[in-house]
Amino acid sequence: MKPGLLMVDDDEAIRTQMKWALSQDYDMRFAEDRGGALEAFEASAPAVTLLDLGLPPRPNECDEGLAALSDILAIDSTAKVIVISGQSEKRNALQAVGAGAYDFLCKPVDVEELKLLLRRCIYVVELEREYRELQQGQRSDVFEDMLGTSPQMQSVFTFIRKVAGTNAPVLLLGESGTGKEMAAAAIHHRSARKDGPFVAINCNAIPESLLESELFGHEKGAFTGAHVQRTGLLETAGGGTLFLDEIGELPPAIQVKLLRFLQEQRLQRVGGRQEIRVDTRLVAATNADLKELIDTGKFREDLYFRLAVVTIRLLPLRERGEDIVFLAREFLQRYAAQNGQTKMVFAPDALRAIARYSWPGNVRELQNRVKRGVIMASGSRLTGKDLELGQEQDVASSATSLKQGREQVEREMIQQALKKNSGKITSAAADLGISRPTLYELMEKLGISKERANTNNN
Repeated sequence: MKPGLLMVDDDEAIRTQMKWALSQDYDMRFAEDRGGALEAFEASAPAVTLLDLGLPPRPNECDEGLAALSDILAIDSTAKVIVISGQSEKRNALQAVGAGAYDFLCKPVDVEELKLLLRRCIYVVELEREYRELQQGQRSDVFEDMLGTSPQMQSVFTFIRKVAGTNAPVLLLGESGTGKEMAAAAIHHRSARKDGPFVAINCNAIPESLLESELFGHEKGAFTGAHVQRTGLLETAGGGTLFLDEIGELPPAIQVKLLRFLQEQRLQRVGGRQEIRVDTRLVAATNADLKELIDTGKFREDLYFRLAVVTIRLLPLRERGEDIVFLAREFLQRYAAQNGQTKMVFAPDALRAIARYSWPGNVRELQNRVKRGVIMASGSRLTGKDLELGQEQDVASSATSLKQGREQVEREMIQQALKKNSGKITSAAADLGISRPTLYELMEKLGISKERANTNNN
């Protein structure tokens, strides 16, 4: 079946030309103005839309075309729209790309260049469709709230599947906010212990004087204030899993008792003499360097080896590639639905800010910023300002000379690519591995024209 193509242009001659040039490969629909474009888009859901910026009732201006683009993206934020403009309107075309258009072409349109661009666009549409289908397939394979499509996270999921069916202790390593407790819960819920309790404790959140009693329990009269016998968390989690977060904060005396429990599966309550057998699996986590703590005598090496039978490292969000935007969209969908805003989408500046930010707080920070952004957004588009991710948080060059050096390298590479491809923007962008709009933006920033690039390289 031919992919759908909607062309929005008030010039009948151009519509006829495009029909003859493209109808063999595409199921074409046509519209002459903004209203007709929205009606045709909703009716046919085309794979690609070709949108002239100059539309009635002001064909000599771009406001109607930009408004049509905004309306189309409001209907479907993933829509692929290629805008068409005159040479004098190139800045408006770049503005359209910044607002969410897939790409742009300048008039008069080179039909062969248009065909190449359409093929690439359709290829992206197919990849995105397959990606969504893959996500739907993976969504049935639930890891609690753990989400991720990157190879790094798929590796983590594989480790969880393998280790969940055993009783081996697991050590989870990763920065704060990377999802260590969710990973521990996933291990528990995929294990034979899933019907037993899952108990979590942050070893850094409980005073040292109370931590031993919290973990091992105490007998009545064991210390001042111990008016009744109390069961510790190791016993409470019997038949299930105990998750010890920030294990590196355990005091030395408690490390000794925990090591004995791991060796014998027995414990004594504080003030007690009777040994109690407990069937509890331990999953521990830390954002500290345990080997460094071992070297400084703050953590027992024998306890480390008992805990780290299996080690799973959870990468920081900044190292998870495409997962960043994927997770952001998942959180946006979740929190927007909670607030009754089912059609909320990210504005382009928000997606750029999300991709550039280093996320020191990892997934937890991303989740909180999106949740706040949904509350603060004034319309259906969530901006970088709503996320409190402004330009001031972009990573800047630390030295002027470094910036100048980078620009010089970019300038030379762009000039060489343009020369090699006889000034053809589409081919040069493909050689450089960037999009045409990105190449146009770089050329404008660096003061490069096609003619000047060819002259400088001759």
